[in-house]
Amino acid sequence: MSLPSIDTAVTYPDGDLTSTGTVVLVQPLPDGRSAVVLDRTAFHPIDPVWPDQPADAGTLTVDGRAYEVVDAVIGATDGTTLHVGDAPVRTGTDGWAFVVCHLVEDAAGIEPGGAVVVSVDPARRGALSAGHTACHLASLALNDALAGLWTKEVAVDGRGRPNFDQLAITSSHILEGGSLDEYRIGKSLRKKGFAAADLPAQLAEVTAAANRTLTDWIASGAAISIVREGGRQGLGDRRRWRAELPEGAVEIPCGGTHLRSLTELTGAEIALDLADAEGAVTVTMRTTAHLA
Repeated sequence: MSLPSIDTAVTYPDGDLTSTGTVVLVQPLPDGRSAVVLDRTAFHPIDPVWPDQPADAGTLTVDGRAYEVVDAVIGATDGTTLHVGDAPVRTGTDGWAFVVCHLVEDAAGIEPGGAVVVSVDPARRGALSAGHTACHLASLALNDALAGLWTKEVAVDGRGRPNFDQLAITSSHILEGGSLDEYRIGKSLRKKGFAAADLPAQLAEVTAAANRTLTDWIASGAAISIVREGGRQGLGDRRRWRAELPEGAVEIPCGGTHLRSLTELTGAEIALDLADAEGAVTVTMRTTAHLA
C-alpha cells in the first residue's frame, strides 16, 4: 500500500460544491467502513483537533455509481501509517501529509487511480457556512461588547479589541444555521484583568450591544472570503477568514466553510447564559443566523 506523500488539494474554501479527483488510496477500517483518499476534493472534513464544524454530506460517484459519504475526517501520514481521525500531530506539521478521508460503508468498485466526482449537499453546506460565518461575527461582536470589563492590557482581536473569545473559549460547535460556544472565566482570566464580578449585572447590556453590532454588520452586506497562505490549496496549509467590515477588514484563522457575503443573511443574534461551577463562571453563547 502506497501512502500519500502530499496533502489533499481542497476546494471547499472557495465555496465549491463539486469537484473531480483521482483515487490515491482506499484503506479498510476496523469498523468495516473504508477511507477513500483523493488527490483533490470539495468535501469538508471534520478536524479531530478542533472539531468545531461537522463534515459535509454528499457522495462520491465512480463509473456512474454513487457512494454515500457517511463521514469525512482529516487523516495524516508520515509515510508509514495513515492515521484516520486520530493524528498524533497538528494539521500542517512538517514531514506529514494531511488528507481528506471520505468514509464509505462499501468501497467495492473504488480503486486507486480511478476517477471520482465529488458532490456536496448544498443545503447542509449552506446552513453550516452560515453558522460558521455568524460564529466569527458573534465572537468579534462579543469582544467589542465586553471591552469595558477589562482592567489590564491583553491580546487583542483583528479589530483591536481585547480578545475575550480567544482567551476564554473552551469549546465551539458550528450548527446548521448557528453555533454554540462556551467560555470559562476562572482565576487565570481574572488575573489577566477581566472583571468577572461585574458581568452578571451587565449581561443584558452586553447581549444587546453585541446584537446591535451584528445587525449593523449584516446590514452592510460586507464581502467574506478565505485567504490562503501563499495561495496554496493543500489541506494542511493555513487559511484565514476575512470580512470587509465597515470599520475595516478583519481576519481570523479558520479551516472551515463560509458564506461569500453578508447579503446572504437577513440577520443574526446571540443569547448569553451564565453558570457558576467550581469557582469558575461558564459563559454560553448561542448564535442564530438567518439565511436570506
